[in-house]
Amino acid sequence: MILSMTGFGQANVELGSNNFRIEIKSLNGKTTDIRFKSMVNLKEKELELRKLILDHGQRGKFDVNLISESGSGVEDYYINKDLMANYYRELSLFAQEHKLEQGDMLQSIMRLPNIIQLTEGEIDENEWAAIRSMCIEALDKLKAFRKKEGRSLEKDLLENLELIVGLLNQVDKYEDQRIESLKKRIRKNLAQHMSGEGVDENRFEQEILYYLEKLDINEEKVRLLQHCRYFEEEVKKDQNPKGKKLSFISQEMGREINTLGAKAQHTEIQQIVVQMKDHLEKVKEQVLNVL
Repeated sequence: MILSMTGFGQANVELGSNNFRIEIKSLNGKTTDIRFKSMVNLKEKELELRKLILDHGQRGKFDVNLISESGSGVEDYYINKDLMANYYRELSLFAQEHKLEQGDMLQSIMRLPNIIQLTEGEIDENEWAAIRSMCIEALDKLKAFRKKEGRSLEKDLLENLELIVGLLNQVDKYEDQRIESLKKRIRKNLAQHMSGEGVDENRFEQEILYYLEKLDINEEKVRLLQHCRYFEEEVKKDQNPKGKKLSFISQEMGREINTLGAKAQHTEIQQIVVQMKDHLEKVKEQVLNVL
């Protein structure tokens, strides 16, 4: 079972005169990164909330937005002017040093974290319990979204994988032709450089065997097929995350395909190799989205 790194989940809860809402969006990323914006004064609870998202989300880039709305219609927020001034000063200095246009800096600063804050104090335990439960609900929805996206990813990955295996199976029909072509090429080159001298057939056969051994592609074919089957097994396993492992396997597949192409010295086989590379690139692109 594949899970996508792309997902979205949201949840809300009413508590007294306040409505809390959380929105969690995830995108693909090599490392885990959580960008957190909150209109609620969480204080040390923010670290616990981040850990909750990390434990459930596992991997990816997360945008988390925690919103509080007053049911009375009166919002207890204020603009943190000191923080705004610090942002403006640092951004202006950076723009001057790098000769950048400042543009509408005020609008940009208003989007930065902690500019708009609650006037009230830290949330109480009842509010925190409600927010935590709401966050888990949003993460469950995020996982359901990832699972749905993962089904499409899995279908596409396995289709491209089977196309690679199908192309690999086509190589066998050209093997005898490839060997004969190699023999003719070696004999022709030898005749050109021997200047009419006789060719020792026994020595010639030994040289042929040597070069055929050097250019043998059976090991590459066997290893590539093994990597493809291993990839398929990992895709179908229930354990997640698996994106990094699938990426490593696809790299090994690429090495075998490249070596096969370098050794083939046969037009039709090299054309097959090009097609395999095309499907492998599609696999690699999709693997970047796998959790």
